Amino acid sequence: MAEEKTYPMTVEGKQKLEEELNTLKTTKRSEIIERIKIARSFGDLSENSEYESAKDEQSFVEGRIKTIEQMLNHAEIIDNGDIDADEIAVGKSVTFQELPDEEPETYSIVGAAEADPFAGKISNESPIAKGLVGHRLGEVVEIETPGGSMKVKITEVK
Repeated sequence: MAEEKTYPMTVEGKQKLEEELNTLKTTKRSEIIERIKIARSFGDLSENSEYESAKDEQSFVEGRIKTIEQMLNHAEIIDNGDIDADEIAVGKSVTFQELPDEEPETYSIVGAAEADPFAGKISNESPIAKGLVGHRLGEVVEIETPGGSMKVKITEVK
């Protein structure tokens, strides 16, 4: 039997997923059911774009509910208690500077379910995170990315 995939996440990330799941189940489902009911009242469903749109949204929401439930059922809460303070791991923030003289960048390394690059949260499965995890403050690391190799100096770990 294949091993179940686990989803590493922070406590905060798990709470956000639980909130999203609750909203989808309690609010979004009933809104869509109401839209479908209204669209059905328009008659012929074969040419009813409102009905098709509502059914498409219902499919998306039900799929998202299943995905979130799967992630929560197989969540692995990140515990960095055994990790040294200066070691990079999932659940920590890291600041690094691309060498020779780029501006410093700070990212939190989170599980894929929580990733949001625009909010400074990168997936532990991303090339940058993979290249940084396990390294320590002050180290110079060579990271392979799809855009090529980059050399960075780790300047802060929180």
